[in-house]
Amino acid sequence: MDNLTVFTEFLLMDVSGSRELQVLQGVLFLVIYLGTLTGNLLTVTVIVTDTRLHSPMYIFISNVALLDLGTISVVVPNTVVNSITGRKAISLTECAAQIFLYLVFAEVEIALLVVMSYDRYVAICHPLHYGLILTPGLCSQATAGSWASGLVYSAVHTGSLFRLPFTKTNVIQQYFCDIPQILRISSPDVQYSESVLLATHSVKARKKAISTCTPQLSILLLLVISGAIAVLGPIAQKPSLKNLLTAMFYTTVPPFVNPIIYCLRNREINAALRRMCHRYSLFTVNDSLH
Repeated sequence: MDNLTVFTEFLLMDVSGSRELQVLQGVLFLVIYLGTLTGNLLTVTVIVTDTRLHSPMYIFISNVALLDLGTISVVVPNTVVNSITGRKAISLTECAAQIFLYLVFAEVEIALLVVMSYDRYVAICHPLHYGLILTPGLCSQATAGSWASGLVYSAVHTGSLFRLPFTKTNVIQQYFCDIPQILRISSPDVQYSESVLLATHSVKARKKAISTCTPQLSILLLLVISGAIAVLGPIAQKPSLKNLLTAMFYTTVPPFVNPIIYCLRNREINAALRRMCHRYSLFTVNDSLH
């Protein structure tokens, strides 16, 4: 145990050492972040302001939109600042907070997607009893349970990752505190595992639910596959474009694409968006006349 250095900060490495490419990377992430921010805030605003959308499914969608905002906000703004300013250092506390918050938002979103799949199952297979089964109390309990499970899961895994000191190296070959990279530089005693379980009661209901939720399931599948590749695949020893793209798929793509899926493919949200734009245009015209 002699001559061991215990690191209290990490160095985040970019794909390219060129300042021009680093700035370009920062601008790209900024554009993605602003697009995600606009799409998700618009989704939440439309659902909150339109009383016709105050049903369990749309309440869950608005929660997912807020979680997408949280997920991408944990990683991307810091990445944009680091890329533009050339800053690479991140403290141990900031790294742990980043991982904890990211896991909370990600796990709560996965839990809510499971709840949403049950909501679609009831709506498709038991439409006459939908209001009796999906009561406001049950929706509140499901949302609270999702948050509780996410907090517990994140606390356990973040605690296990950071329970031992880091003595190997403080270089993270990624643009944020990526869990596989933390595992690479952590003690051999630290073990990490996770599983996702999705169960439905009947094959017929599962097929019907899947047929109506294919885009959402595709994004969830993309998130799970890219995350599994990052965790279970060979961990990069140096910055690479493949490493960057894999991380982007499970940190920025789902929050960016989800508003497009929910707004463009959903007739009710499209109609509510048109009504909101119509009300805004009328308000603007009346205001200009006065």
